[in-house]
Formats: sequence, C-alpha cells, structure tokens
Amino acid sequence: MPTFIQGRLARRLPELTDEVRRGTARRITEYGEEILHRPCRPVTEFGAARWGALIDDMFTTMWIAEGCGLAANQVDVDAQLFVYDLTDEYGDRHLGHAFNPRIEAPTALFGTQPGTEGCLSIPGANAPLPRPTRATLHAQDVEGRPFTVDASGYLARCLIHETQHLSGTLYVDHLPPPAHTQALNHSATNRPEVLTQRQNRQQQLTNLD
Repeated sequence: MPTFIQGRLARRLPELTDEVRRGTARRITEYGEEILHRPCRPVTEFGAARWGALIDDMFTTMWIAEGCGLAANQVDVDAQLFVYDLTDEYGDRHLGHAFNPRIEAPTALFGTQPGTEGCLSIPGANAPLPRPTRATLHAQDVEGRPFTVDASGYLARCLIHETQHLSGTLYVDHLPPPAHTQALNHSATNRPEVLTQRQNRQQQLTNLD
C-alpha cells in the first residue's frame, strides 16, 4: 500500500503515526458554533515550534473520532489549517497537513462523482453529495513551503471538504433544505452513540502508553 505525504511518495507508516501518539485529544466543535460558520484567518507566521503541537493534537483528535480530515476550526482554533489521513479507493494512503489551502476543482473536463459525505462536527449523520471528480490543492507546509497535491475520487472529496471548512462552509450547507434538516435530525439521534465510541477510542489510545 503506497503512502503519500503532502502528495509525495513516502515510506509506509504505521496506523498510529508519531503525531497521533504525541498529541492530546481536543474537543470537536459542532454545527451551530460560531467558529464553524465564518472564514478562518490566514496563517502568516510558520514553524514547527509554533504549530507542531496543534498539528499533533489534530491528528490525535481525528484518529479518535475515526475521521479522514480535520480542520483547525473543528478544534476551536481560528487558523487556515487542516490535517488529513485516509486510504483511498485504490488502497493508497494519503496524509499530511495544509496551511492556507486553495482548491481548484473544475468540473468541465472530469465532471462530478457521486458519494455520501459526513462530518465530525455533525456526528452520526451523512448524506449523498456530488463533488468534483478531480481537484488540485495548493497549500503551504508547517515551514511555509508551498506544495501541490493532485487528487481524484475520495482524496479529492476530502481535500475539498476540509478546504471549505476553513471558509465557514460545511457539507450540509450544500444540501437542499429537507436533506439538511434530515441530516441534523439524524445527528441529534445518533450523537450519544458516536461520542461514546470516541471515548472508547480515546481509552484505547491511553492504554497503549
């Protein structure tokens, strides 16, 4: 299973990366909290000393919540940053972090892909949502160095979803009103079970220390 970090082929990593082991879980903000519904601030100062602990915490929080991506405003931080770790439909693993992300996702050439989407900030709900089939991410790493990731399929969906989080847009904002209401109702019903599962995952991680 190939592994790609910030879009570059890298050595295979264990499921529990060093970031997950180093980090501390943070509370995930939920739909309706103000920080999720406005654009985040661009990052102008870089460096691992400034951002490394937050990146670790975000990877840990994402692992506990069994997510594939997590934006900074989902842990109540107002900054243009997200992390991701997923295995795509081809069995390739993609992970990394992205500051000040910008997405190009033209549909004229490649069209859209069907699929179902969820969000860690709307626990226990998902809904069908077409997304562009291909996308190109332009971003900066923790040291401010620019990089680009060309993505398709599940990876493209994730990168689009997380970039939109940082502009204050959640996936349910794209849904028609009845589907939007249904997703929030499902979340209200399923949220307790999801949060219990997260507590169990956090205990699993603690037991590994």
